[in-house]
Amino acid sequence: MKIGSLEIKGQAALAPMAGVTDGAFRQICGGFGAAYTVSEMLSAKAMEFDDKKTASLADITHDQEPVFLQLFGAEPLCMARAAEKLCRLSPAGIDINMGCPMPKITGSGAGSALLKEPKLCGQIVRAVKEASGLPVTVKLRSGWEKGQINALEVAKRCEEAGADGVCVHARTRDQLYQGQADWGVIKAVKAGVRIPVIGNGDVTDAPSAEAMLAETGCDMVMVGRGALGNPWVFREINGYLRDECQVLPLPTVTERLLVLRKHMGLMCEYKGEGRAMREARKHAGWYMKGMRGAAELRRRAGLLCTIEDLDRLIEEAMRAAIEQGD
Repeated sequence: MKIGSLEIKGQAALAPMAGVTDGAFRQICGGFGAAYTVSEMLSAKAMEFDDKKTASLADITHDQEPVFLQLFGAEPLCMARAAEKLCRLSPAGIDINMGCPMPKITGSGAGSALLKEPKLCGQIVRAVKEASGLPVTVKLRSGWEKGQINALEVAKRCEEAGADGVCVHARTRDQLYQGQADWGVIKAVKAGVRIPVIGNGDVTDAPSAEAMLAETGCDMVMVGRGALGNPWVFREINGYLRDECQVLPLPTVTERLLVLRKHMGLMCEYKGEGRAMREARKHAGWYMKGMRGAAELRRRAGLLCTIEDLDRLIEEAMRAAIEQGD
């Protein structure tokens, strides 16, 4: 499959998640077979003021797999200027956020609030495409709310404006991340546009990825929360689709803990130990979910301050797993 001029290998990509899909997590997921990854969302307005935090979020110097930088904003000219700046970083492409449901984003007219103005959606895509010349994708939701399902209309506007692909999170803005995703919306968008369609929502493992592909006809899937503490999901999906629904064995406790350590080590290298270990607390909890004594492990993960703290916790968890034969 191609998104614009970019050839995509594999059928599962890593979704953008604020506070999660930093360079370290993208690298880990790419190593397990994510076809491409998407950065945390970047404020177009903040980029105009050369905001240092936004610049750090846009750092892709450690990425080895194709990475799209995701922009959010509601003004075409501002988005175009930001896209032009991002081109200097040589990303694989630019993704436009039309799906974030959080009030601090929608309150400015950005994110999923754009779904209420399909014409503006097209104007933003055209501006970003002309300014960047890169492959441009759009990540959107089914609609603003239950009675306003207009993903197909918005997708068509984006296609006409030059978008090279569209990712549909099959939930409305008011659903946030709750309830069941309506894959029928993805199917309708796929039938209504010619550009690649990426399906998102309730893909948590290989069988659900295969089910979405079969039910909707979408070109590939995007995994978000299903990858938290579980970067192996991309390896599992790729293997399942390649080998006619053969389920790969789950990672052992030892493998999970070793990947956790590698992941947190990269975070420390890229961000510094203090900041990285504060962020490591949630990641460690996700990796340890379902392990024997998980409640206590996750409680202690919430107290991590140094990489030595993590090493001690991993050593104890590994010892307990060996003793129990896990």
